Amino acid sequence: MPLLVTDHTWTQTESTVFLRVPLKAVKPARVDVVCTEEYLKVSFPPFLFEAFFSEPIDEEKSEAKIGNGVALFTLPKQRAGLWEQLSVNIGKDKQREIREGALIKAQKKDMEKEEMKALRIQQERKYTLETMMKMEEEERARIQRMKDEECARAVKELEAWKEKKRVEEEEEEARQRKQEVAAKETEQIRQHRKAAKVLTPGPNPSRAEGEKSSGKKSKQAALPAPRSAGCIKVSFTPRVFPTPSRESCIPEEEEWLRKQAEARREANADLAELDDLTEEEKNPDWLKDKGDKFFSVGNYHAARNAYNLAIKLNRRIPALFSNRAACHLKLRNLHKAIEDSSQALELLTPAVCGNAAARMKAHVRRGTAFCQLQLYVEGLLDYQAALKIDPHNQALQADTQKIREIVQGTGPSSKSPTVF
Repeated sequence: MPLLVTDHTWTQTESTVFLRVPLKAVKPARVDVVCTEEYLKVSFPPFLFEAFFSEPIDEEKSEAKIGNGVALFTLPKQRAGLWEQLSVNIGKDKQREIREGALIKAQKKDMEKEEMKALRIQQERKYTLETMMKMEEEERARIQRMKDEECARAVKELEAWKEKKRVEEEEEEARQRKQEVAAKETEQIRQHRKAAKVLTPGPNPSRAEGEKSSGKKSKQAALPAPRSAGCIKVSFTPRVFPTPSRESCIPEEEEWLRKQAEARREANADLAELDDLTEEEKNPDWLKDKGDKFFSVGNYHAARNAYNLAIKLNRRIPALFSNRAACHLKLRNLHKAIEDSSQALELLTPAVCGNAAARMKAHVRRGTAFCQLQLYVEGLLDYQAALKIDPHNQALQADTQKIREIVQGTGPSSKSPTVF
């Protein structure tokens, strides 16, 4: 049986009733309020306050403030005027009827609030979903525009490259024709001079003896005509590598050249994804140039895609793996960078002067990936191998020394040194 609260106080004006109900040291979280036009209930177990208003109030504009041990109610009146009393005395049946009606109304109101809340949440989710779909559509449109622009730029570059090749071929043909014409003219002049030299009469011996016997001095016979100019062709021993033959390892160099030639001939044109590509776009060298251009402008994803397609066409070109390793380094795909660098080093065999720079780059890229994974000992081995190839590289010497200090414990202890 709840304890009824009777020590409440109330005041009024012509339009509003102000009610103060003490909460008997009960926490505000345990207070339950039900308010209608005719009824007010404040339940805070074990206490209960009820008021059956003598006049109806405006339920929608009513306010309640609970705190500091009291509940303060501001109850606007529906009809202006002063009340004689706050609550009227009615029978128990009437009170029960009013209570039940108030509870039903309160439940209905709560259900309407829940429905409104659910509807609002649904509308917010729908709006969020539509917004996300719109953003995704805009992003797809932006990516498509970028692809179209890139395709147009690639086509333009390809046309420019074709035009440049055509002009170079025409210039080469014109130069060869000029050389042929000059060679023919030189040969004709030489033949004419040779024929003239044969037809020129020599000195008469009998006349010379007669002149000697007579004691007269004769003029010296005319000198023969100067020899005709000629063109001597010198053909040097063909050398692909910059070092002289006496300083080179002929078997290793020939094996390297054979591998390079095989790599240029090997191509897999049976991939289904290559059906829509032109013949120029199926050229690994052309794809490598495109990847290099993308990398130089910072578009590492596009550069990696170009190298991927080139590798699918030909897996025996070490520069493709080495350059893709550089892309993986920029994209923080460190394990893939190590794999591509190792593959490039496997293809860069035997070790000759012609692939020294490529081997140095592959060692540095793999060493950098190891160091960014905090595997400094493995990274130091690669940097030392690169330093053996190019011992006069000052930047490489400085980086190798910093890694050595980290391994020895005398360098910076940060996880990712700025040198890498």
